[in-house]
Amino acid sequence: MTRLDRVEQTRGRFTGPPLTPRTAVIWSVLRAELERRGGTELTVLDVGGGTGGFAVPLAQAGHHVTVVDASPDALAALTRRAAEAGVADRVRAVQGDGDALAGLVEPAGVDLVLCHAVLEVVDDPVSVVTALATALRPGGAASVLVAGRAAAVLARAMNGHLDVADTLATDPAGTAGARDTLRRRYDVDGASALLRAAGLVVEEIHGVRVLADLLPAAVADGQPGALVELERALAGRPPYRDLAAQLHLFARRPA
Repeated sequence: MTRLDRVEQTRGRFTGPPLTPRTAVIWSVLRAELERRGGTELTVLDVGGGTGGFAVPLAQAGHHVTVVDASPDALAALTRRAAEAGVADRVRAVQGDGDALAGLVEPAGVDLVLCHAVLEVVDDPVSVVTALATALRPGGAASVLVAGRAAAVLARAMNGHLDVADTLATDPAGTAGARDTLRRRYDVDGASALLRAAGLVVEEIHGVRVLADLLPAAVADGQPGALVELERALAGRPPYRDLAAQLHLFARRPA
């Protein structure tokens, strides 16, 4: 039985937000990890966690979460959201860039790290991943979400921008030049190698938004439940996984 299959078993113990095509796979993996921990109260670090879409539900489940984000506005919204949810005492907001993470957290003090949509925008992803690994206690886990290169290539090509698609496919970092909003994009091998180089063991890789960005809005909005289930079914299966808009890697620091 996979982590994605076990989501229904854990849902009764951990009441998170409703599953959507953008979050279903990630929450399924996180729920399974919480279940594996047997109800232990965890120390969580959410890098780039913004307004608390993951932090607040985790705090509601009884865990202590530190959110590091560069945006003071996002952190203010996080603080309000945590207060409204009654978990202000379990959520700590820290303003700072991902590139400065090493100076913001203590080593070996975290059970679970979330690093979602961060590595594609920081100056030095190697140093950020090294800091993530250092922050983890032995046996601790990291949930890492990165932008996928293949999906970006296909999306530009399907919209008729063949020159941009060619650039994305051939550029070493997977960017389309100076006007690109992202500094880099990843494939499975590149993202896995980045985590392994920091001493983490990659346990699972899933695609996020395998189909969601390709479907007409009428289809996606008209059959949300079916879309979530199809996303979950395809998330771990190449080649569908590798064509997803984002890649989710779940890794662990060896005990």
